[in-house]
Amino acid sequence: MYAGVAALIVVLVGIPSPASAHVTVTPSTTAAGAHAVLQFSVGHGCAKSATTKIAIQLPAQITSVAPTRAAGWTIVQQVASVTYSAEIPLPDGYREVFEIAVTLPEAKGTTLVFPTIQTCERGEAAWTEVPQDGQDVGELEQPAPSFVVSEPAVDPHHHASAQPQSGGGGVLTFAALTLGVLGSVLGGAALVRQRHLT
Repeated sequence: MYAGVAALIVVLVGIPSPASAHVTVTPSTTAAGAHAVLQFSVGHGCAKSATTKIAIQLPAQITSVAPTRAAGWTIVQQVASVTYSAEIPLPDGYREVFEIAVTLPEAKGTTLVFPTIQTCERGEAAWTEVPQDGQDVGELEQPAPSFVVSEPAVDPHHHASAQPQSGGGGVLTFAALTLGVLGSVLGGAALVRQRHLT
């Protein structure tokens, strides 16, 4: 009995979950207006068939695109898509990561969706589903890679350069005030001395 249960556990663990089987995108940053490198990860083939092509559609909000060369793949870049074609098919069970450098839109809160078509030696997988209102992405069988643009990054150098100027102005003001007081004291002392001499 225990041997049968153990065998069942091994079988269940060996089956990839839907979440781990998706084509995903991981941005180096999500900050509005930032330059980001998007990593598209492909974790398996189509029903155990080797992958031959990955076609990534780009949202209209992204206008600056530069795909990174990937060894063993040829790249075709068009206005709204980047397609990677395998020189040697990627076997099922092996991962591949494709990088695309982009400039993110200025509007925070924008959801960027990248519908992706994975073509294999036998069949294809269309990672194009988008959650509807109130629907969780985990409920989708083949969700499109996506992420949300966040707040723009704060430039620390801007604030750092302003502080020394403010501090320097305070030091100069204090020095001027000190010299003024010292001048008054010396002037008073000279006046007293002159009266004693007369």
